[in-house]
Amino acid sequence: MSKTSKFCQSCGMPMSKDPQGGGTEKDGTKSLKFCHWCYKDGEFLGGDTLEEFCENARKGMIASGDANRFMAWLYTRKIFLKNLERWKKS
Repeated sequence: MSKTSKFCQSCGMPMSKDPQGGGTEKDGTKSLKFCHWCYKDGEFLGGDTLEEFCENARKGMIASGDANRFMAWLYTRKIFLKNLERWKKS
């Protein structure tokens, strides 16, 4: 069994902040590594490349009111995200 991550291994958000308690695997079980905004039914959401993901995440945070432009930019810094499991191979 995989260890539960403290942070989403795609976007870096604390897993404790995910209102759905994580994304879902293909079989419907909860993901222990990825939040529901990044992972659904065993598939990644938000883009196939780190650049695409950062742009989509930044726009989504601003549009939803979850972050202002500066904070959205800060949260989607590639220098931090590139160290997460999803992006290490990129």
